[in-house]
Amino acid sequence: MSGPTYHDGDGPSDDGRGDGRRARVPAQREQHDAPDDVPFGSFGPQSPGPGTPAGPATGSPAETAPAALGAPRPTGSSGSSESPVSPEPTEPTDGADPPVPHLPHLPRVSPATASAVTTVRVPPYDHGTLKSLLGAWALAACSRDETLAVEVHLTDCASCAEEALRLRDAVGLLHQEDSLDLDPLLRARVLEGCLGRRPARIPVPEWAGPYDAEAARLDALLRDLGDGYWTAPVRLQWFDGAPVTREFTVGQVIAHLIAVDGLVGRALGLPQQSIETAADDATERYGLDRPRPVRLSHAAEEIELPRSPAARTAAHWAAHQDLPGATLRLLWREQSHRLVRTIAFAGEGVAGLPVDHGDFELPFQDAFVDRAFACWTHATDIAEAVDYPYDTPAEGHMRQIVGLTAGKLTRALAARRRAGLATSPARLVAAGSPGRSLKLEIEGDGGGEWLLALDSPGAVASPDHQVAHVAMDSLEFCQLATGHVVPERVAAGKAGDRAAIRDVLYATAALSRL
Repeated sequence: MSGPTYHDGDGPSDDGRGDGRRARVPAQREQHDAPDDVPFGSFGPQSPGPGTPAGPATGSPAETAPAALGAPRPTGSSGSSESPVSPEPTEPTDGADPPVPHLPHLPRVSPATASAVTTVRVPPYDHGTLKSLLGAWALAACSRDETLAVEVHLTDCASCAEEALRLRDAVGLLHQEDSLDLDPLLRARVLEGCLGRRPARIPVPEWAGPYDAEAARLDALLRDLGDGYWTAPVRLQWFDGAPVTREFTVGQVIAHLIAVDGLVGRALGLPQQSIETAADDATERYGLDRPRPVRLSHAAEEIELPRSPAARTAAHWAAHQDLPGATLRLLWREQSHRLVRTIAFAGEGVAGLPVDHGDFELPFQDAFVDRAFACWTHATDIAEAVDYPYDTPAEGHMRQIVGLTAGKLTRALAARRRAGLATSPARLVAAGSPGRSLKLEIEGDGGGEWLLALDSPGAVASPDHQVAHVAMDSLEFCQLATGHVVPERVAAGKAGDRAAIRDVLYATAALSRL
């Protein structure tokens, strides 16, 4: 024989043959045989169990030498034979010298190391308990005592050791949970791919695309929330000379969108949306069960709502205050479908026709982008009120929203100057002549650069007459234009005429409204 098959404690990884095969770790003694405290990393023979006659001190030369030469070790009172098997003596043959048995290498322990050895108590867990802890052990979720007990058990139980390896490999495949929400750009990509393969027979104008996409995103949000959130409070913000904050319900926000979107429908000659029509269309379009009919009174159907967005919203709330949230959603969604269908049939010829908003007018191509901006803004308000994630529009749609907002600033500056709210001194400039200009740089999705005439809408913005430069992120710019950020706290890079910069920031905030 070449030597012992295995031995206690730390030692060589093989049995001296040099073939790299690990020696099997001996089975753990039963808890009633072994002492409670087992020195971690101790070397030499085990201490005798209870009932064993006292012998020489552990580790003394009288005991160590016979143990190394193959003398049997003392066992516990239970007579367990799990201690390492010593090599059998070999009888001499033909007068030759007897072969020298292989002596395992025993590491030397310095007094300092021996004094630093800590005592670890192994908790008494049975096999079933230890096996049930393997999953938690693989995830590093066990306590210190449980981890120690499992790792000691794995040196003795081959089946549990194999299971532990499989669990550790499985842990490596785990990853952070992904959001189940669809990518907001998925719809745009699918439509683009479909239209690339087969163009639409009646295409939707490019300037109506943002409204179509944002209405679909808000409808998906409302469907996901369900009917339990219609009375949840939503904080709306806008700027009316000073920051204004009001709380409304989710149902009131959707009713506000119905009222203002109706101005575009009125310009297209569409009749006022009725609840019974919306229910029929929803039953056919979405395969829903027909809801219980809810009818408006004749007076409510014939009423002419105001054209100003704020006054029209208040009148709509008063006329439809008893409608349930689900009915409001059907009214709003069917109205948005009708707007997109009608403008698609009308084509590009109506892009420049005006939409009357009472105090101002917008051409159809700007009115649709404006309604897309409002739809995204109020969808974000609803999502923040119920702690729901909501992303920005697609990059192409964001570019149209930012471009429309930046294009309004010159007239907004002139309106503030006529009202005596501007702080920078004005200069008389003839129409068509270059005047003082401010460079507005918008970074991020949908960004770009614009030169704004500061003195008059009829003046021509010129880089040679630039007096100031403002740079900000596109999302920050949109939040400023909706009154969600006050001009004093906007995160923007500023250089040049401070009074001109202040006028532009306040003119941007003044674009917001309910």
